[in-house]
Amino acid sequence: MRAAVLRDYNADLSIETVPDPDCPADGVVLRVMACGICRSDWHGWTGEHPRVKPGRILGHEYCGEVVAAGPLARWRVGDRVVAPFILACGACPSCQSGQSHTCPDQRLPGFTEAGAYAEYVAVPFAHNLARLPEGLSPVVAAGLGCRVTTAWHALTGRAALQAGEWLAIHGTGGIGLSAMLIGKALGARVIVVDVVPEKLAHALALGADAAIDAREGEVAARILEITGGGAHLSVEALGIAATTNGSIECLRPLGRHVQVGMPVGHTARMEINMNVVYMRNLALYGTRGMPAWRYPSLLALIETGQVDFAPLIAREVALSGASAELRAFNGPTPPGVAIITNFAA
Repeated sequence: MRAAVLRDYNADLSIETVPDPDCPADGVVLRVMACGICRSDWHGWTGEHPRVKPGRILGHEYCGEVVAAGPLARWRVGDRVVAPFILACGACPSCQSGQSHTCPDQRLPGFTEAGAYAEYVAVPFAHNLARLPEGLSPVVAAGLGCRVTTAWHALTGRAALQAGEWLAIHGTGGIGLSAMLIGKALGARVIVVDVVPEKLAHALALGADAAIDAREGEVAARILEITGGGAHLSVEALGIAATTNGSIECLRPLGRHVQVGMPVGHTARMEINMNVVYMRNLALYGTRGMPAWRYPSLLALIETGQVDFAPLIAREVALSGASAELRAFNGPTPPGVAIITNFAA
């Protein structure tokens, strides 16, 4: 099969012909229909993600058609499915308690094993997969895999966003824009923060109530003023100290901060304003991924027309275009995300 392989950090991926994957006994092999290009892939491409080593095929946001199914898998050839990026074992105490995204035996295509920047991908623990709804395009479905599922669980499974609350979102990349769309669908009032005017304009066009250009400074103070005392809930969607502190400092007393952006490599440890956490009685939540059993609630939101994630998708690219998309994360990115849909070019 054709695949884009990481051979050297910060260098173009190598387009190679590699062996087709073997089918796991408890899993499936998918013909990849679409695969998202995510900032988490960029962390691996730069060498800052500790689990991504040279020789890896990246890609953890994928959907596809089953072309082989193991004897322990419930799926059949021809089924079209979408995958969470965390594949949980299903048997450990974390999985049995419903918190499968914290499974200690989780499998991570694109990080710890071959991912979906390829024509085919092997998916172990296939009980994590969800059937692709008839009305949902593979391109949009691939965009759900990390950014939308993580945002959905952050807002509803962790921080319990309520209608009428003020939600601040720091960073309007894939996850930030997903959180904005979900927040509006849930009845929140949403403020977005970024340094790219085009991204702020894009968010406003999609329904954000206010937008702040962080280059102008005083982000937290401006949010406190707009909201009449601070956001009830704030999402950090980049994984860097400046926006993490901005997210914490813009909250009203008893507010909730959710860390969605990945702090890894040189940002793994940050200096945080804990005084404001203490003085305002704030709650800090970490979140990563989504339990697979929550897919039906998210897909129902889409199928009933309560939210449209199509505006997330900015462009479809070929497999050979993945390197340019990864390199673009080195600086401010344009609105929307890129999805690989052509694996022959």
